[in-house]
Amino acid sequence: MPGRRGTAGHHSDLRRLRTAYRLLRRVSALTALGYFTLFLLLSGYAPTLMTRPVGDGGLTTGLLLGLGQLPVALAAIAVYEWTARRTVDPLSAGLRDRAGHAKAGAPAPDRRRGPGR
Repeated sequence: MPGRRGTAGHHSDLRRLRTAYRLLRRVSALTALGYFTLFLLLSGYAPTLMTRPVGDGGLTTGLLLGLGQLPVALAAIAVYEWTARRTVDPLSAGLRDRAGHAKAGAPAPDRRRGPGR
């Protein structure tokens, strides 16, 4: 459609940026929420597993899995930030540069990274 091609919402780089950001959000959120959901399901449907002692101390499997939620959430945040810096930030910086150069009337350098570019 010729009318849609010129609009900013249908630009291919914007589409790639939205797709990369959407994938990033979903993977990070599903990692943290998936672990929490697994913990809840095991607590509700496998109480014998969750109350099983781990080692000689008073630590149980449920307590160990509950304490593991913080490292899993921190890992999800770290992977989110690392992936955003590698995929989303270069795309947005390239779009920002091209928008700035388009206002000035000069061609913008292509700062996108990744395979095939």
